[in-house]
Amino acid sequence: MNDDLQLLIDAAHASADIARKFFKSDPEVWHKDGDAGPVTEADLAIDKMLHTDLRENRPDYGWLSEETEDDQTRLDHEHVFIIDPIDGTRAFINGERTWSHSLAIARHGEVIASVVYVPMMDRLYAASSDQKTMLNGTPISPTAKDILEGATVLAAKPNLRDQHWIGGAPPIERHFRPSLAYRLSLIAQGRFDAMITLRECWEWDIAAGDLIVRQAGGRCSDIRNATLRFNNARPMTFGCLAAGQALHPLLQSRIKLT
Repeated sequence: MNDDLQLLIDAAHASADIARKFFKSDPEVWHKDGDAGPVTEADLAIDKMLHTDLRENRPDYGWLSEETEDDQTRLDHEHVFIIDPIDGTRAFINGERTWSHSLAIARHGEVIASVVYVPMMDRLYAASSDQKTMLNGTPISPTAKDILEGATVLAAKPNLRDQHWIGGAPPIERHFRPSLAYRLSLIAQGRFDAMITLRECWEWDIAAGDLIVRQAGGRCSDIRNATLRFNNARPMTFGCLAAGQALHPLLQSRIKLT
C-alpha cells in the first residue's frame, strides 16, 4: 500500500471519530449562501482537522475542500488534496447512516489515491493507481450487466425525466443514496449497476469515487464520455456516469446532450 493511501485511510478514521461525536446530537447547522446546502459544526471540525494534519504530512500538496474557501494557488501544485469532510450532510443531519467521508489525492489532474468511508456502516473503500479497489481489505468489482432493461441505477429522480434522454428515459430501476461518493463506491462494489447525475458535480463529491470505480474495473466519466480531470480552476465537471464496462456506453449513448 502506498504512503498516500495509508495517509488517507488514517485521516478517514480520524474524521469518523469526530463525526460520531456530533451524529444524532443536534449539531449546529448553517445554510450556505446561494442555496448551496447546509453545513454543520461537524463538517467544519473535520475540515479543520484534515487541513492541519494532511498539510503537515504533505506540505507541498495543494488543497481543495468543500468547506474551505478556495485558494487558486492549488493550481500551481503537482499534487492536491480533494476533500469532502462529510458527503451527504443532509443525511447526517437527519440521523441517516449513508453519509461518508470522501478523501482523494490528484496528481496533474488524475486521482491517484482515494478513500470513501461510511463510518456508521463501517465500510471503507480504498483505491490507488497501483492497487485494485478494496472494501475493508477485500477486492471488489462492478456488475457485468450488459443491457439497459432492468439495470439498477443510483440517481436522483429529476435525472430520469424523458426530456434528458434520446427516446425517453431508459427502462431502468431507480435507487438513491444521498452521498455521491457512496453512490460511486456502491457501483464499484457491484451493489448497483450504474450511477448517474446529469447536473454539474463539484470535484470533491466525485474525485475519490472516480478512482474507486476505475480501479475496481468499471468506467467513470462525465456525461459526454470524457475522462474526468480534477483540480480545475472551476472545480466542477459535466455531470458523472459510472457503470461496468459493458453498461456504461449503453447509458451514455442515450443521454441527450445540450
